[in-house]
Amino acid sequence: MVKKHLTKEQALQKAKHYCAYQERSHSEVKEKLYSLGLWKKEVEEAISQLIEENYLNEERFAIAFAGGKFRTKHWGRTKIKYELQQKRVSIYCINKAMKQIDESDYKNRLEMLGEEKWKSLKGEKNIFIKKRKTQDYLLQKGYEHGLVSGFLKTCNQKEE
Repeated sequence: MVKKHLTKEQALQKAKHYCAYQERSHSEVKEKLYSLGLWKKEVEEAISQLIEENYLNEERFAIAFAGGKFRTKHWGRTKIKYELQQKRVSIYCINKAMKQIDESDYKNRLEMLGEEKWKSLKGEKNIFIKKRKTQDYLLQKGYEHGLVSGFLKTCNQKEE
């Protein structure tokens, strides 16, 4: 099967639909344009046009991505930052997105996840294993070590 190459205009139309459907990172759109058969110069021109026409906005993408992952998947800041870095989003946009996550919501979510995990381990008699499993779970979700440690200290007081 021969791969059909699109003209620059056809590829640009597809990219506009791709960006209009949901927020995209610059790297995602570049990959899409290359997959449509465009060359480097054409890809750069298309990216510039998408930015000018406001189809592509890295800051808007970062904020939407961070908010979505926090609300739906309950990810912590560490994991969100890592994923945004993987998508080659600038540090400036990552920091801006992190500021959009409300601090009290963030701490409440950490406590809720931690308490759910803690309760799910009720059969575990060894307090140290229970703490370790809860800590590992929260760290894997992307919450910062300092906040996780603080949460575990409150669990310790409840047990006594």
